[in-house]
Amino acid sequence: MLFRMFVRWGESHGMQPEIIDETEGEEAGIKSATVRMSGERAYGLLRSEKGVHRLVRLSPFDSAHRRHTSFALVEVMPEIEDEAPLDIDPDDVRVDLFRSSGAGGQHVNKTSSAVRLTHIPTGTVVTCQNERSQGQNREMAWRVLRSRLRMLQEEARAQTIADIKGDVVSAEWGNQIRSYVLHPYTLVKDHRTGAEVGNTQDVLEGNIDPFIEAFLRYSVGEETADATSMEAR
Repeated sequence: MLFRMFVRWGESHGMQPEIIDETEGEEAGIKSATVRMSGERAYGLLRSEKGVHRLVRLSPFDSAHRRHTSFALVEVMPEIEDEAPLDIDPDDVRVDLFRSSGAGGQHVNKTSSAVRLTHIPTGTVVTCQNERSQGQNREMAWRVLRSRLRMLQEEARAQTIADIKGDVVSAEWGNQIRSYVLHPYTLVKDHRTGAEVGNTQDVLEGNIDPFIEAFLRYSVGEETADATSMEAR
């Protein structure tokens, strides 16, 4: 549902969503997916979606029609250009080739065109199997790997700053940023900004602009408060 929501949002904003990798769930749905959004201010807008999203609904997979709560983790990272200075030792990256798989995708074939990169020091794994050739999959996998490693660098830097400031940062799975409640009432609420939308169907169709705008205003307020606090010190 989140995957569809983000793709719809990207399409409506001219972001040209491109599916890099998609893994089906064991019973239904999607276990994981990587989507590339290309467009003006794509990262600046979508960074508001980073975090744990919580869904409450009557499960269509439960014969008793009981209410279920599920969680999905969304990661958002900027794409790092090839010329960006990021030193990755090729000896630290294991390259595995395997056959593409999926539900009858147009590029699924019987050759080992899919590429999996494993950055051994950090345990970061990137898979790409939706491009037309092994070379294209390899190139895209390296681009995603560079982006993820840069994100890890930025997170380490942010953690260092937070430690200096004395902030306590919790990255527990249950710390949802937004809830999508479809039963017993309908409401989408962002727990950081307090923004709420009662039309859940509209939100799940891709209209997440109210939450993005609220987060941008919230972020500006946080940065202003931090700057004022540092000046006071």
